[in-house]
Amino acid sequence: MPEKHLSTQFDSELNEVSTKVMELGGLVELQIKKAISALSQFSIDLVNEVAANELRVNAMEIDIDRELSSIIARRQPTAVDLRLLIAISKITANLERVGDEAEKISRMVLLIIESGAPRSLPSLELKVASDMASSLLRQALDAFARLDTEAAVSILKDDYLIDREFDGFVRKLITYMMEDPRTISASLNLLFLAKSIERIGDHAKNIAELIIYVVKGADIRHTSMAHIESVIK
Repeated sequence: MPEKHLSTQFDSELNEVSTKVMELGGLVELQIKKAISALSQFSIDLVNEVAANELRVNAMEIDIDRELSSIIARRQPTAVDLRLLIAISKITANLERVGDEAEKISRMVLLIIESGAPRSLPSLELKVASDMASSLLRQALDAFARLDTEAAVSILKDDYLIDREFDGFVRKLITYMMEDPRTISASLNLLFLAKSIERIGDHAKNIAELIIYVVKGADIRHTSMAHIESVIK
């Protein structure tokens, strides 16, 4: 996290809110894991667990935002400290949206289970993609904890791998539906599920961009990789 300040209390407050962000990150990672496990196991119990934990994710987001507002009002931070607090707020919002995607995945799984769809649906690729997305999210949170811009750039470069998995899965689903039209409904649910996994990767990418914003003071969204690499040098 950032360098020490003259105010030990300010440092303590920053560390406390950063710890809460990491806890939220761990919770949404668990949500992703449970949602995908619900699909592989056809488990309604896991679907229900994801739905129940969504309330906790939302409550943690509100708590972190409330604490950030209090710090800004009392400390009136400037420069890098203000950028850090703004970034924490946006990272928290991205993590909450990851939680939303996990909850959407669990809802799609429930629809698939209730439809009586065969367990032979092509879901292995989704496990691979979800592991990649979870890993990218974990890397983004680790990079945030260290404010590591080089790690952030690496995450931005790796995001395309999830997009590639998604494109390949869509092609496979189309073939599957053409071969057996009875699977169209369940396959469409899998498609929406896959899109949620892709969005999780996008949120990890957003967090990586925010790390560069904190450290370099540059907004590198919607810019080329060449420009991003020039910013961190």
